[in-house]
Amino acid sequence: MYKYKAMTNFLFSITPQQAANLSPVTLAFIGDAVQSLIVRRALALECDRKPADMQRLAAERVSAVGQNALLKDIEKLFTDEEAAIYRRGRNAKKPTKAKHATVEEYNRSTGLEAVLGYLYLIGSFDRIEELLNL
Repeated sequence: MYKYKAMTNFLFSITPQQAANLSPVTLAFIGDAVQSLIVRRALALECDRKPADMQRLAAERVSAVGQNALLKDIEKLFTDEEAAIYRRGRNAKKPTKAKHATVEEYNRSTGLEAVLGYLYLIGSFDRIEELLNL
């Protein structure tokens, strides 16, 4: 059984090369958590709602459908590096299938999550904020 250790360096970034060498699905795994945390934090700070309401709003934003709506605004702003990571995530073979989205929406959302995971791992927190605040 896995033993959890204190992560004394979890906020420290890795090099762009190290992050780029990770599987795009691994980057998406991180990116999903990053976006979820940012959205939940924003909801908790901007409104005084019941947790169930905040969960519903967060799920709408961090779903494949919600991420595709966001992508329409930000995809054209990706740097060449971000666009390459996005394409790798979008085109990656995924271990799961879309539940409440089309295959295209699911693939595109995985691309966005890969970009967010990559940016998080290299410590580009300002860039994540810039993209998610559009």
